[in-house]
Amino acid sequence: MPRLFTVLAIVGLGCGHSMSTIPGTKVADTDENREIIRAVERYRLAVERKDIPGLVAMASPNYWEDSGTPSGRDDYGYAQLKEVLLGHFQRADSIRYSMKYVGIKHAGARAHVDVLIDASYSIQTPRGLERYDMRDQNELVLEHDGTRWLFLSGM
Repeated sequence: MPRLFTVLAIVGLGCGHSMSTIPGTKVADTDENREIIRAVERYRLAVERKDIPGLVAMASPNYWEDSGTPSGRDDYGYAQLKEVLLGHFQRADSIRYSMKYVGIKHAGARAHVDVLIDASYSIQTPRGLERYDMRDQNELVLEHDGTRWLFLSGM
């Protein structure tokens, strides 16, 4: 039995050298990653509040969304962001928008944040109030402008 405890202690010490993660995420616990998650959390809360001016203020002037489709018809940039958000939020109510942080990859002043989204919202229809649920994965791309993290895509 003492030999088992010795083996477990050695294995435990070996595992202790792995990088810690931010609680509730799979993201390495660094100051920069915490700052990025705070920026994304401000975005998430703004979505729940339908805070269009706040969301536009979080976007980089270089914001570009290609919607992940091969056609360019649904692509838009910073100039159209407010209009797109108005369209999304016009009928939606009781928005719940949560994210699970899967990973953050850095490329210079850019960060690619992989998230799993779990959201729900209500829409008034001719049949009455209807509740919709959405689960998706997304990549948010942010860029540090020297002062703060701004969204380049993924909103």
